[in-house]
Amino acid sequence: MPVAPIARSPIRIAGPVSLHSGWEVSAVRSIAALRLADRTPLAKVLVRAAPSGEVAARLGVRSGRAARDDHGTLVVGSAPGEWLLIGAVGASAEMAARIDVFADGRLVSVLDHTHGRALIRLTGVAAAGTLAKLCPIDLADRSTPDGTGFRSAVARLATDVVRDDVDGTASYLLHCERSSGQFLFDAVLDAGAEYGIEPDAFGAR
Repeated sequence: MPVAPIARSPIRIAGPVSLHSGWEVSAVRSIAALRLADRTPLAKVLVRAAPSGEVAARLGVRSGRAARDDHGTLVVGSAPGEWLLIGAVGASAEMAARIDVFADGRLVSVLDHTHGRALIRLTGVAAAGTLAKLCPIDLADRSTPDGTGFRSAVARLATDVVRDDVDGTASYLLHCERSSGQFLFDAVLDAGAEYGIEPDAFGAR
């Protein structure tokens, strides 16, 4: 009987693992005030289209902002005419199909980056203070409130940063090339050491 393939993140975390929709994920659970989780298995779709076309209008998120659509997909305006869509594990094909449905005949690029990119989530009251050590952007609430998305250097890596608070607590998604995922994860862990940061499980809030 054939064995189903197992997908693995480039980020390795010491401790127990479990399977989630065909992905091997960390099962390490933390109750620390500052937590860092590998979210690489989440579906990641990159869309490029005319900034003033039908696709842009339907996505409804301008450059520099992030919001969830009616399907629960996080839509990030990464740059003018470019969006990053983040959804549930295994949902990339469905997400891409929705874009195709309302494309208006103009040139639209829809690429599944799920396995080609790494994604981590940093959550806690000291999240901004931790990121400030690695990123030159002003992370104060007045400058980068919940729902902000931008591209910057984090630990000298080109990174999409999305502020996506969880239950009123500051939380950031960091999205980078797969080959840099472990480096970025370790750099954030090191930066958050003074705040007692701990790795957290994939499915943790």
